[in-house]
Amino acid sequence: MTRLLQHAVCLIAIVAPALLAGCSAPALLVGAAGVATDTSVPWAIVKHMHDKITEGDPVSCHKLNSVQRALNARCGAFEAGSLDAKDIAKSGLQVCPLAVAVREPRFWPVLPELLDKGAQPEACADSPLIGLAQADACPDFEKASAPVLRSLSWLAEADARAVRHDVVRMLSCPNARRAGLDRVLAAWDAAGALNPDLLGFGVFGALHPDMLDTPFARRLEAEGHTARAGLGAYDGQLRPGFEEALRTSQWAALDWWLARAPELARSVPPTQGNRQPWLPLARVLVPNFLADPATQGQMVGYLLAHGASPRQRLPFDASQSILAYARTLKSPMVALLEAPPEAQPAARLAGGATTLIPVVAAA
Repeated sequence: MTRLLQHAVCLIAIVAPALLAGCSAPALLVGAAGVATDTSVPWAIVKHMHDKITEGDPVSCHKLNSVQRALNARCGAFEAGSLDAKDIAKSGLQVCPLAVAVREPRFWPVLPELLDKGAQPEACADSPLIGLAQADACPDFEKASAPVLRSLSWLAEADARAVRHDVVRMLSCPNARRAGLDRVLAAWDAAGALNPDLLGFGVFGALHPDMLDTPFARRLEAEGHTARAGLGAYDGQLRPGFEEALRTSQWAALDWWLARAPELARSVPPTQGNRQPWLPLARVLVPNFLADPATQGQMVGYLLAHGASPRQRLPFDASQSILAYARTLKSPMVALLEAPPEAQPAARLAGGATTLIPVVAAA
């Protein structure tokens, strides 16, 4: 008993000054107990005092199970082999572990071991890949290890719920293609998962604009997929394909869309019910609509050359034309829109870049 009291007195002597001085008492407690073993009474006292001092703080990492610890950024880097299979089945997390591991790239190293030790996508409310796509439409897949890429591919092919608009956009984006993940789309197509008669969305509206002029896209067209089907409603959060191409000034993709649905230069149908169509020429006049505002003049000229009219009436205000709307916005494009049609610039694709070439009226 005397030895126990000596330990307690020593601990109090260390802890009290820390508390009075506002220092980190938990750190000092743990350091002070280094002389004790985990089974000794003094160590039990230390842990009790630590818990009291940190009451209300986030649960300390040593109290978390292996899955909670692996998927908690403040608990340090994941240690391979540290997951306990029984913790995967009963993780105590509010969402399934796979959803957390897939959605957060910092937790990707946990993913292969989760799957190896029994985690199943069916335990998640929806495909984990949907959460990733909606968090980042084009993650940096090139930083993922080969086992992680294999795990992501397996999740895409094993879970039919992954065949969704947002996931198709993500898997067809440049980062995914460089990492080889676009092969999942080819696998889906070969397995019939992209059958246009069964698919709940238009695949061309889901594909990344960079992937429209590719052998894969041409194969989809041969199978019956159409650009106009890609303008319909879908379940997802990422923008429709034509709007994405417009916002990001993807000239080749815009050429692709307008070659198949030329009416889009003037009006785009709504993707959801009880909404009005929208006019690309009016939309690009809005500041910050375009990802690169420096392309605004080029975009206005492109749309004018493809049939857009500044005198077209706005769907949400029939008393106002696009030109009047531009004046209301004090747009720098007003002069271009006011010019007679024969003086407006034409957009021409030359040498792989869109350039504006003034049209000279015939004498």
